[in-house]
Amino acid sequence: MFFAPNPDMKLFTGSAHPELAQGIADYVGLPLGDASVTAFADGETSVRINEDIRGRDVFIIQPTCPPANHNLMELLILADAVRRASAARITAVMPFFGYARQDRKDRPRVPITAKLVANLIVAAGINRVLTVDLHAQQLQGFFDIPVDHLYALPVLARHIRSRKEFVPFLAVSPDVGGFKMTASYAQTLHVGLATVFKKRKSDTEVSSLEIIGDVRDQNVLLVDDLTTTAGTLTSAAELCKASGAKEVYASVTHAVLTDMAVERLEKSEIRELITTNTVPNPKASQFQRCGITTLSISELLGEAIKRIHGDESVSSLFKINGD
Repeated sequence: MFFAPNPDMKLFTGSAHPELAQGIADYVGLPLGDASVTAFADGETSVRINEDIRGRDVFIIQPTCPPANHNLMELLILADAVRRASAARITAVMPFFGYARQDRKDRPRVPITAKLVANLIVAAGINRVLTVDLHAQQLQGFFDIPVDHLYALPVLARHIRSRKEFVPFLAVSPDVGGFKMTASYAQTLHVGLATVFKKRKSDTEVSSLEIIGDVRDQNVLLVDDLTTTAGTLTSAAELCKASGAKEVYASVTHAVLTDMAVERLEKSEIRELITTNTVPNPKASQFQRCGITTLSISELLGEAIKRIHGDESVSSLFKINGD
C-alpha cells in the first residue's frame, strides 16, 4: 500500500524500547520526534517536547515492560506533556501491556490493577491504544477509548512455515487458558492440536498434570502469549518429552525473561524459543543450550500506525487465521 509521510504525524518514544521505536519510524518513513526523557537527581522522570506539535497526530511508542512502573510513568508523563502542547490526538503504542495478568479479583482484598492502569492511561489524555496480544482479550473493555488489538501470529507463522527442520509438528497449549491462541496457530499452519492441563503451585512454580492429545513421535511447538519465569513452558515441555515427543520448540509473543526463566529454559527440553521484539531482550546472549530467535514486529506496528493516522481500516491486521 502506497503511503506518503504526512507531516501532521509525529512519533515519540520513551526509554523502554528505543530500538523498536526506531524500527517503526524507519518503516513509517518519519524520524522520531525530538523529546528529552531524563530523570532528576531524586529519580523523578523529566520530559520536555523540543518541537512544535500543535494540532499533530502523535504516537507514543512505549511498552510497559520491566521496569513496569518506571516505563508506565514515562508513558503517562509523555502523554501529559504532549496533551499540554496541544496535540490533536494521542495514541499510545504499547506492544506489551504490563499488569495485564492482574485483570480480576482472584483472591479477597486484591486490586484489579489492569483496570487501574487503563484508567490512568485515559486520565493522562491518551485517545487511543495500539497493543499486541493482550494476555486477556477482555482487557479491551477496561478502556473507555478505542483499542486496536493486533496479533503477532502472522509474523510468527511466516517464520515457522520457513523452518522445514521441525515441520510437520503439533501445536500444543501449555495450559487451558492459552487453548484459543494455540488453536489459531493450528488452524493457520494446518497442524494438529493438543493441550496441557496444569496446576499452579505459586506465581513461579507450575506442576503439569496431563496432555490431552497424542504427541508421541511428533515435533511439538508450545504456544503462549507471555513468559516471565518460564515455569509453564518448561514443565509442559518436560511432560511432552515424557509422553514421547521428538523435539520441543516454543513460540511466545512477549518474552519478558527473568534470570529464573533463562536458567529454566537452559535446563529444559525446549530446543528453541521463538519470540518477537515487543519487549527488549537483554538476556538473549545468555542462551547457549536453548536457542532464541527474535522476530521484528516493527512492520506490523508501523502499518497499523499508518492506517490509524490515515483513518483507514486496520481490521485486516487483526486476522489470525490467514497468511
